[in-house]
Amino acid sequence: MNKFVKYIKNVAIGLYRLCQGMRITMLNLMRPKITEQYPENRGKKVYFNNFRGLLTMPHNENNRHKCTACGICMMNCPNGTIRVVSATMVDETTGKSKKVLDRYLYDLGSCTFCALCTSTCPHGAICWSNEFEHAVFTKNKLEKQLNREGSTLDSAK
Repeated sequence: MNKFVKYIKNVAIGLYRLCQGMRITMLNLMRPKITEQYPENRGKKVYFNNFRGLLTMPHNENNRHKCTACGICMMNCPNGTIRVVSATMVDETTGKSKKVLDRYLYDLGSCTFCALCTSTCPHGAICWSNEFEHAVFTKNKLEKQLNREGSTLDSAK
């Protein structure tokens, strides 16, 4: 008789657990759907203020940037994602040599999006954009040059 009571008790517990699961399933079935249709609503996407999509170097209408090639962003990058290649140029008016930006290289494939580069840049020369679609077939396409060809330092800060 003891085995029979134990069996009935286990069946009752099983039915109770099944009803609990069905109740949760029905509640989720009745809730409004919040699925976003990604490719169709691409333009309606709202981003947060601290969203980090792609590192960019803003240029003004005269193709000038704010980067002085100091290399602080490169030194603070934890995994060597950023490479600042600078050249030495002699100023004709003063005769002094100064460092100018030649190429600003960024490897998106190894970036951890930690924002140490943007937070430590003394001139605010680099910032994050909202672009987030980075799917490519070859790894070489993830290496980008952020400064444009022929761009120069914006001396009016």
